[in-house]
Amino acid sequence: MGLRMARPFWLIAGISAVALGTIGIALPLLPTVPFYLLAAFCFARANRIWEQRLLAHPKWGPPLQQWRARRAISRRAKLSALTAMAASSALSLALLSWPWSMVPALACLASGAWIWTRAE
Repeated sequence: MGLRMARPFWLIAGISAVALGTIGIALPLLPTVPFYLLAAFCFARANRIWEQRLLAHPKWGPPLQQWRARRAISRRAKLSALTAMAASSALSLALLSWPWSMVPALACLASGAWIWTRAE
């Protein structure tokens, strides 16, 4: 009974993640693949057909499959992510006052280091 009650939660979370990832296609600072990874995770618990459709997508499926198989991020994706994070950090340093300007910069530094250390 518990799993059956959790399925709507996972389904709503998956649909929300797909929506945010899709918005991220047009907004350069909003990531796409991490939201699609979250969606695949949620759909694996709510709707296996939607999970498979996401994994079979011609553009987004390969990075999702690479992550699942080897926890790998392509060099191109790493460079894109790090470039976007550097730009957003520079923007926050320019527009926000001390110490608030350091919050996004430190978050980007930490997450950027994690991204760079993933397999390719």
